Amino acid sequence: MTTRTPRPKASLVLYKFDRCPYCVAVMEYLKRRRITIPLRDILTDPGGLDELIRVGGKRQVPCLIMDGKALYESEEIIQWFEEHWNHDGNAHRNRRER
Repeated sequence: MTTRTPRPKASLVLYKFDRCPYCVAVMEYLKRRRITIPLRDILTDPGGLDELIRVGGKRQVPCLIMDGKALYESEEIIQWFEEHWNHDGNAHRNRRER
């Protein structure tokens, strides 16, 4: 099985923890789409929780950080990927870049 690594314009990190059902939904979506992005588990990664609070402003997961901006709701995170990722696992190009 080939893992598709996205080539986004934005710097992305997903903060999560494994027992969170909303995190599980996002992780299953990423797995189905074969999208690989950096992950930080707020319970097991040293400094992960502190980093999430510092960058995102609160202790809520899942949280997708895009160039320092936080997106918190699982449905919104999945929608963001639907709108910004092609079905081949790569970031869409901005219309002006085409």
